[in-house]
Amino acid sequence: MSPAPTDRRALVAVDLGAESCRVSLLRWSDGKAEIQLVHRFLNGPIERETGLHWPLAKIIDGVEEGLRKCAPLAPEGVRSIAIDGWAVDYVRLDENGQALAEPFCYRDERNVRAEVELHKRISALRMREITGIEQLPLNTLYQLYADRLSGTPEARWLNLPEYLLARWGAEPVAEFTNATHTQLVDMDSRNWSREIFREAGLNIELAAKIVPPGTLLGKLQGPLAQLPVFADTELIAPACHDTASAIAGIPAAGDDWAYISSGTWSLVGTVTSLPVDGPNVREDSFSNLGGVGNMNCFHKNVNGMWLMKQCQNAWAALGHEPSISDLLHDAEHEPVPQMLLDVDEPDLLRVGEMPQRINRQLVAKGSQPLDEAPTNAPAFTALIMHSLARRYAETLTRIQKHTGKVIRRIYIVGGGSQNTFLNRLTAEATGFAVHRGSPESSTIGNFAVQLATLESELPASSMEFAHAVREWSLHLNPPS
Repeated sequence: MSPAPTDRRALVAVDLGAESCRVSLLRWSDGKAEIQLVHRFLNGPIERETGLHWPLAKIIDGVEEGLRKCAPLAPEGVRSIAIDGWAVDYVRLDENGQALAEPFCYRDERNVRAEVELHKRISALRMREITGIEQLPLNTLYQLYADRLSGTPEARWLNLPEYLLARWGAEPVAEFTNATHTQLVDMDSRNWSREIFREAGLNIELAAKIVPPGTLLGKLQGPLAQLPVFADTELIAPACHDTASAIAGIPAAGDDWAYISSGTWSLVGTVTSLPVDGPNVREDSFSNLGGVGNMNCFHKNVNGMWLMKQCQNAWAALGHEPSISDLLHDAEHEPVPQMLLDVDEPDLLRVGEMPQRINRQLVAKGSQPLDEAPTNAPAFTALIMHSLARRYAETLTRIQKHTGKVIRRIYIVGGGSQNTFLNRLTAEATGFAVHRGSPESSTIGNFAVQLATLESELPASSMEFAHAVREWSLHLNPPS
């Protein structure tokens, strides 16, 4: 791989987030890549009469505004655009490929009933055997079944990143990493499960063709393509799921490393060549999800900074609003807690009253509750950080047992990678070297997949392609 491509046109990466969306521009200067965040806008679901929905028009307008802002910054032209984002939610399409309605948000309550009703037709155990992933009511399968229960007419559908690409002229596809989050993919064949579609009464012909990350989908069309910089722009399916994209942005070689995608929630896992499954894996609720180069992301959902956010909301309601950086600084000077939390206890996943929920668990464990006065926030913070680090260590121990790997390094990516206190506690709890990745690792991974696609002739589903992506990630995000 050359240090820089011969085609020095710019690249654009779009990251759709449930709280904010970003449009970033990569340009070349003296053979080095320079990445600039060009546009960011807030996002969030909106309660409508029909339920909780995403404001699709606002998302489209925000992303396209970002692309227009890129135009004057890249007079050399834009070579390609790729989009990653959150998984599971989808847009239903009419016969012309236009959106029939705003997409539902995965948090909508309709999914709870759909999960219960669907498991009367196909058991949770059988579903797990086929897909190899943790079953969550937010998964696409339950949402599609909720459509069926409500009498909504069947229609073609695309997940959000693939929908935006198709809107701009791309071939309508289901990108592999995103597809594996639908709970509709057979982990062995790595294609749509005909059994699940049949048992759920869903039409498999309405699902798009699954393609690997790194697939060229056609040229940008429509009004944006009238801008000179976008006159010859390729549309690429990256790792459309943002976590898979973030993992692709980790420039790690070898087989002795694990990752923690750290944010509101934590995904603790490692990359394997094949899915890992069995009764013990299922009992531990690990998932096998798609990765770049047909690799497998074997990980578990663990609670994360959700606990802190909920505590901060509770303290803010009482007029106490310290910054997270101040809380973490003060927490480092607190004594080590004698009793730690089970951070994945269902009660701690709920909204509101988090200090009270934490104390209820402490009391149930036979420990003294913490003073809930906002001035005692550093003690709560210390308890949460120590508890998360222990949970990470427990999860990594199980990962080694299930995969047979010997882990020596952890790469922490996402917004939580900047939490030096938690990083230190994680290193102490695990005994592993902790490397802080980029907080924008999904953007790095997005660009790396684009470059590997454009600069190599490797099959996108090959391990060699995964290696090429890693090399580009290293070029874009060299060790400090």
